[in-house]
Amino acid sequence: MGRIFKFEKDVDTDQIIASQYLLFPTIEEMKSHTFESLDAEFAENVRPGDFVVADENFGCGSSREQAPSVLKALGVKAVIAKSFARIFYRNSINIGMPVIVSKELHDAVSAGDEMELDLENGTILAGGKTYSCTKLPQKMQDILDQGGLIASLNKED
Repeated sequence: MGRIFKFEKDVDTDQIIASQYLLFPTIEEMKSHTFESLDAEFAENVRPGDFVVADENFGCGSSREQAPSVLKALGVKAVIAKSFARIFYRNSINIGMPVIVSKELHDAVSAGDEMELDLENGTILAGGKTYSCTKLPQKMQDILDQGGLIASLNKED
């Protein structure tokens, strides 16, 4: 079970981690500024196992890999949205951050609600209701389980 942090549509990578923080040498130094312009207390309040739930086009904008990386570093278990920008989606899978599509969840939940994600069955339980979501192909699930694409490729050798 994790809590929901809810965002609207068209959240871009600069809103996830603003460009001035990309000058910091590590993700650890960047992560305290995650979502600073949308929710100044996000980094302080999010706990490992919590979820980001968003409307359409999450992660649009630039191709910075730091955007999903700061979310993962803060312990966000997954990002669930109606749709994702393709480059954000790929970057997330590459680093081992689950990005899940659910067309219904965003409109049915509120910030602070608790939810449970079952990646294997493609379901989300929130507010006593079950919602369908992306059921990842086994190969993609394996990549996530191994910590991302590079880690997965290294294990295949």
